[in-house]
Amino acid sequence: MTDIKFGTSGWRGIIAEDFTFPRARLVCQAIAEHLKMEGVAGQGVVIGYDTRFLSEAFAAAAAEVMAGNSIPGFFTSRATPTPVVSYAVIQGKRGGGINITASHNPPEYNGIKFSPAQGGPAPTPVTDAIESLLKTLTPQEVKTMSLSAARDQGLVTDLDPREAYLDHLKTLVDTAALSRAGLKVVVDVLYGTGRDYLDAFLKDAGVEVELLHGYRDPYFGGQRPEPSGPFLKELYARVQASGAHLGLAVDADADRFGIVDAAGQYHEANQILALLLDYLIDTRGWAGGVARSVATTHLIDRVAAYHGRPVFETRVGFKYLGEYILNDQAVMVGEESEGFSMKHHVPEKDGILACLLVAEMVAKKGKGLPQLLEELFSRVGPVYDLRLNLSLAPAAKERLLTRLETPPAQFAGLAVVGHVTIDGHKYLLEDGSWVCFRPSGTEPVVRFYLEASSLQALERLKKAGQALLQEI
Repeated sequence: MTDIKFGTSGWRGIIAEDFTFPRARLVCQAIAEHLKMEGVAGQGVVIGYDTRFLSEAFAAAAAEVMAGNSIPGFFTSRATPTPVVSYAVIQGKRGGGINITASHNPPEYNGIKFSPAQGGPAPTPVTDAIESLLKTLTPQEVKTMSLSAARDQGLVTDLDPREAYLDHLKTLVDTAALSRAGLKVVVDVLYGTGRDYLDAFLKDAGVEVELLHGYRDPYFGGQRPEPSGPFLKELYARVQASGAHLGLAVDADADRFGIVDAAGQYHEANQILALLLDYLIDTRGWAGGVARSVATTHLIDRVAAYHGRPVFETRVGFKYLGEYILNDQAVMVGEESEGFSMKHHVPEKDGILACLLVAEMVAKKGKGLPQLLEELFSRVGPVYDLRLNLSLAPAAKERLLTRLETPPAQFAGLAVVGHVTIDGHKYLLEDGSWVCFRPSGTEPVVRFYLEASSLQALERLKKAGQALLQEI
């Protein structure tokens, strides 16, 4: 089965077309073989699922495969966020975690996220090993045991990791600041697993909370459950209508975050990450730098420089960022695709924690997000960014990538002073602005990232990128 590929965060496919029970069982068998080869099968596996169509049935199938391989399964008793599965793996010292989820993808998708014992996304050597096993395994080699028999034999145990995870968050978030501030917040869980996590934590801390979409809808209201600009229109409206201080959102498996200010305006993840880095350094007193992906804002770099902290640049994908949490090198790690984690937490994206820290920041500072961002710009300078998805035929995509291998002397009239190739092609320009072209591994798309110190300069970079495409 050579066409099953793991991306930056698991394997995903269209339900009943790519993502089927036989293929899911085969992937779980390969994971079981890998756990046995690593000598951690006896520690068991946490098995969770999101609110997508048939997710709990696919999770049951995963538990049956683990039991068929004599691997204990700790089966979550309800739909569970990815960071909660990760925390349960670490806290329980399990051999790994399997979460049935396609995260923020459209409703017709589902997937499998696998986390090894360290609790973060499986690193490339691990996914390569699983893919190699998949090339040799046949459906006839999949071992299963019925769920009822597995429960009778003690190979499947129900697990509710919610309270332990929420107790852990209380060690990371200043609940006293939240309770004093008299905050009013609208929370949008986008029909996903964040329900009874993000809203419940805030309510317990004394925050007035209005919850949107706090029930299961496998169609996610007819759109993808992504907590970014175009998908949060109801949240904008409710924040404005209710006079709330903030709107907070998470995606279907609650590993991504979306933030809306009191005026109902969405704030890009890049801005939020820079604000959180500045805030954490100021309030926590922790040593360490910050890690970000190659496509993430250099506003983070300016904040780090202001505080005298190092910056670690990685490939796109949280599996690369999580290493800096595991190695205790970073106060915070983040990527522009709404990904955040921090010291003393899991090496996995956590949209719940990101939202809680934004609420804490607003509560403690007594200021709204626009004012906080303006104050940050006054200290480190303004930064504006944009990301465009460029649809290209395969031949044009290859021509563009070949062309980018040799950087021009200038881009948009500015000297190119650096060429970063760890993931795509990133040109650093003389005035501190930059552009990055990064091909998608799964779509006929090249992602075009650009950043500058003014909106006018950003527009010039955009036009230069469009002109380059016309030459291909």
